[in-house]
Amino acid sequence: MRVGLVCPYTWDVPGGVQQHVGDLAETLMEFGHEVSVLTPCESDTDLPDHIVPAGRAVPVPYNGSVARLAFGFRVAARVRRWIREGGFDLLHVHEPAAPSLSLLACWVADGPIVATFHTSNPRSRAMSVSAAALRTALEKISGRIAVSEAARTTLVAHLGGDAVLIPNGVAVRRFEKAEPLDGWPGAGGAIGFVGRLDEPRKGLGVLLDAFTALGRERGGLRLLVAGPGDTAEALGRVPADLRDRVAMLGRVDEQAKIRAYHSVDLFCAPNLGGESFGIVLTEAMSAGAAILASDIPAFRHVLRGGEAGHLFAAGDPGALAGGAAELLDSPTRRRALSASARAAVRGYDWRTVTEDVVRVYETVLAGAAAGPVTAGRREEE
Repeated sequence: MRVGLVCPYTWDVPGGVQQHVGDLAETLMEFGHEVSVLTPCESDTDLPDHIVPAGRAVPVPYNGSVARLAFGFRVAARVRRWIREGGFDLLHVHEPAAPSLSLLACWVADGPIVATFHTSNPRSRAMSVSAAALRTALEKISGRIAVSEAARTTLVAHLGGDAVLIPNGVAVRRFEKAEPLDGWPGAGGAIGFVGRLDEPRKGLGVLLDAFTALGRERGGLRLLVAGPGDTAEALGRVPADLRDRVAMLGRVDEQAKIRAYHSVDLFCAPNLGGESFGIVLTEAMSAGAAILASDIPAFRHVLRGGEAGHLFAAGDPGALAGGAAELLDSPTRRRALSASARAAVRGYDWRTVTEDVVRVYETVLAGAAAGPVTAGRREEE
């Protein structure tokens, strides 16, 4: 089949939804389907042939974070043109409640539409305020997918209806093997973090506080931090006498990120909440890392209640430090967590996940009128 995927967030800034859409597209193509992805991005971005730029994104506060979205009459015209020229059997939009391309596609398109909901925020003011305006667009969606029980609960609470639960995927084979970064992990132990440095809910501040306490007790302990954001500002939160033991890599490419997972004794996900799934967890699990993670619902589910990773009280630097010390002192426990993580993550492999997504496509198409998706004439270009 020919599938049009719509990503609401800019392709230029790494994020979970962008990663999800990109990996789903690649796996669908491996299965023999034709795929085109419409996404916001800068005009000079180097893109593969199946990714279509829809224009520059604008930073907008959304659901406790800053989302880079694209909207407006010009963008709507690009969405309509892409649909009209695409000849798609089905559209698959992501996060249609966000004021961006996916919502525009729902308004513009006529035909089979599947939507995936990623957001987990029971008190989402944005979704509550916009629910009535969204309804006309969301009524056109024939099949709904939620990436987690938390995302499904958010959808039901704010927009009504229900959804099939299909988790985020991970390209397990891509992360399984890699050489550690030069000089890592070292004899004194190393803790790793991957995520945005400037997004408080990712919890880097909690980890830095915990590392400050641990670093004073453990002379050789080091911290490896990878992700976009102001590295100087983040490093400034660490006492001067410990800064030479913190490596701030900044934004890294995919291969460097994979190597980072293989460069530490312990991978930490100190997120404070608002996560619907935990892609960094499944990446680290695929790499066989021993994981220390906040005890938030999404992480608890992915880590099988603590079987595939050690859980600590979210937002508590003392609990994080205690859990890290326990694991750093027990290679046997870390090996057991690594083995459990590798086993648990198999259920999230993209080939398995994509098979479930395709079954939703087939169900929606079976109940739809024959013919490709078309662009309606609700607005003048």
